[in-house]
Amino acid sequence: MGRPLWFVEIVKKGFPGIFIIARLTKVPIIGRILDRWLFKGDHMIYLPRDRVVQVDREIGESEQMILPSRVAEYFIDKANYHWIMDVCICRDAAGCKDYPVDRGCLFLGEAALGINPKLGRRVTKEEARQHLSSCREAGLVHIVGRNKLDTVWLGVGPGNKLLTICNCCPCCCIWRVLPYIAPGIGEKIRKIPGVTVSVTDRCTGCGTCTEDVCFVDAIRLAGDRAVIGDECRGCGLCVSVCPERAIEISIDDSQFIESSINRLSPLVDVS
Repeated sequence: MGRPLWFVEIVKKGFPGIFIIARLTKVPIIGRILDRWLFKGDHMIYLPRDRVVQVDREIGESEQMILPSRVAEYFIDKANYHWIMDVCICRDAAGCKDYPVDRGCLFLGEAALGINPKLGRRVTKEEARQHLSSCREAGLVHIVGRNKLDTVWLGVGPGNKLLTICNCCPCCCIWRVLPYIAPGIGEKIRKIPGVTVSVTDRCTGCGTCTEDVCFVDAIRLAGDRAVIGDECRGCGLCVSVCPERAIEISIDDSQFIESSINRLSPLVDVS
């Protein structure tokens, strides 16, 4: 069995210290130790929200949509083991008031069987799909991939047998530390292949997109216009909150689903 509940409670109480740990990753020697202990082998990608993406053209509400969520669904279909956490540890630790705490991570792969059963439950493929659908309806963003942090705090392994699908909010997500973390670690959490987020001439500089919306503080105002920096991970939240519909997200790689799957599949065996 994985970590006992008392250990998980300690992790939750230490959650506010994640920004200190992030800054320590930039300190020589300490950074290398933390990278090896907590982030070695990681590769995760943000999946843009389905309703805000263009793939060479604007996606309509049809059965032929090419949706980012299909990356997650591919791994659900392939996996033999599916585990839903009862709560999101990040939102629970932060006392989130804006997003549901009971929409926890979905873990796929044999290593998930080692998770303490008091933290969640094994589910069917259909239940896993329904869980992700409910997370999207709640406004949460999927981050999918290999995440060593999860093997550490859950006390399970091996890492190549556990695929994480986080369902994240911008106010509590642990990856809010990305602006403060060492670049070599930060680059392990990426955009989906081919994603571009751009500000159009419709922007009035209202600042809505800069108000606790971006996971990684990649948006700022320059004069009367929003500017998106290189830190952007392409989640699409800024697109959905813009009152002028002035921000657009597009994917110029029509094979982005296959590209994303090919990036992640060699890292984690979920069968």
